Amino acid sequence: MEALHMYAVIRAGGKQYRVAPGDVIKIEKTSNSDQNIEFEVLAVSGEEGKIAKTEDAKVVGEILGEGRADKILVFHFKRKKQYKKLNGHRQPFTQVRIMEISAGGETFKAPEIAVKTPKAAETVEPT
Repeated sequence: MEALHMYAVIRAGGKQYRVAPGDVIKIEKTSNSDQNIEFEVLAVSGEEGKIAKTEDAKVVGEILGEGRADKILVFHFKRKKQYKKLNGHRQPFTQVRIMEISAGGETFKAPEIAVKTPKAAETVEPT
């Protein structure tokens, strides 16, 4: 039997994202002070090839952190006019891990993250 894969299409920061439980996405920076964030759901798919809009759909994500993207250069140039202008820009983002997608009475949760424990230092006995 094949495992079911649920995914959803959400809207965040004026963009649309296709997400599944456990995905980590970078969205526009939010001013949300909570640890969890709930997204506007546009469509949900519970099985391959079928997608639908459901009213009770919910996508919850956990905020992992914030940052700034790589610098992009904005260069304006007009030929034969001796006009050049160079500007740089770094877009702020919020990194979110999708924890749960629920729709139509079904809930799919993200798998737990395995936490690595540091190995104890091995002691060498003198011989």
